[in-house]
Amino acid sequence: MAPPATIKIAAGYSAKIVCSNVFLAGRDAEEVLRVDVQAPGHPVLRLMSVQVDHDARIVTAALLGLFGKGVAVYREGLGCTTVPEGNMDRLAAAQPGPAKPPAVSDATWPQGSRVDTANDPAVRALLDDEAMAGPGMRAIVVVHDGRIVGERYAEGFGVDTPLLGWSMTKTVTAAIIGTLVDAGRMNVSRSGLFQEWQGDARSTIKVSDLMGMSSGLEFNEDYGDVTDVTRMLYLEPDMAGFAASKPLAGGVGEVFSYSSGTTLLLSRLWQEAVGERQAAVDWPRKTLFDPIGMASAVMEPDASGTYVGSSYLYATARDWARFGQLLLQDGSWSGQQILPPGFVEWMRQPAPASQGTYGYGQLSLSGPGEATRRGNTSDNGFDLPTDTYWLLGHDGQSIAIAPSARLVVVRLGLTPSRLGYKPQALFGALAKAMK
Repeated sequence: MAPPATIKIAAGYSAKIVCSNVFLAGRDAEEVLRVDVQAPGHPVLRLMSVQVDHDARIVTAALLGLFGKGVAVYREGLGCTTVPEGNMDRLAAAQPGPAKPPAVSDATWPQGSRVDTANDPAVRALLDDEAMAGPGMRAIVVVHDGRIVGERYAEGFGVDTPLLGWSMTKTVTAAIIGTLVDAGRMNVSRSGLFQEWQGDARSTIKVSDLMGMSSGLEFNEDYGDVTDVTRMLYLEPDMAGFAASKPLAGGVGEVFSYSSGTTLLLSRLWQEAVGERQAAVDWPRKTLFDPIGMASAVMEPDASGTYVGSSYLYATARDWARFGQLLLQDGSWSGQQILPPGFVEWMRQPAPASQGTYGYGQLSLSGPGEATRRGNTSDNGFDLPTDTYWLLGHDGQSIAIAPSARLVVVRLGLTPSRLGYKPQALFGALAKAMK
């Protein structure tokens, strides 16, 4: 009798999170299992055990060491990939990773690696305030006028530790699409996106509908049980194929529905737009990561070779700050236009179906938390610059950007939403201190 899907998903999740943190971040497997997987997660996760084969670079997980085997494989430059059912034949054959990033120069950050952090007592006091930093904080980086003016790391984490952005990766996917738009290989107004959609109403879905989470496609994003998102991430070797198979559940462009499956479709589309397989593997590093110095960035693919652009980008906090700074600078870096002129402004335009809460660039126009009344946002009650927007990820990942204040704040950690932490208080206080 096959193990229930709940056990398979739990095993796949355990193997994947341990694999990435061991081989990318250099952390201890048992600590990751205990702290990152078991403590904040579903009760079934507390019964999981893991084994790490450092020579083969494979992590396996199973319930009580016996049931529902999950497997994740590490490949240089590609990070870790979940292999459903442990079937290695499903893994994209001998896919090499992207070229090794060039060494970052010793110039001053963000062009280089040298950071001369200003000793601002007001910033230091805010970062040292446990309530402001929030429970489970692992890294905070504050950038003002293009320079790091403060940073803080939890014990066991530091400037060289790659950290998972979860859904902040969605905004990176939107930026990658911007590089394809700039190259004339993608058009956000294009429809007729997938062969299996021809002949039904899904053929009217445009790239912009996907980017604004307004495709109308059915997708359950609840992480609490066996749902579309957990099946896709831990049971499906071809995640975009799974998302593409979903029927319409609402009118195209009329209903806002947050969906990681939607972003996997975008990942498939931009990789197809690049064309040749290896060129697609190299594209993010060549056109985005290398030009802005994100040397630590690793975007991980699924077993079919499609980047999991919804969820799986690891980078150091300083490199996440580089990406935030790129957006603050309207897609320009050291005099080079990385994204098309006006593209970041378009990314920030609210998708009509979102009622002003979500931009076309797979980013949030307000911070985490539920609005208390219709017409309000979760930022109500906080003193924030009026042009603040956010990259948000599962378990407390955030980047807040306010162009008018010339301010970017990265806050990464392990902070489940049930703890009620809101980074708006920290960002508002830092914005006030920078005046």
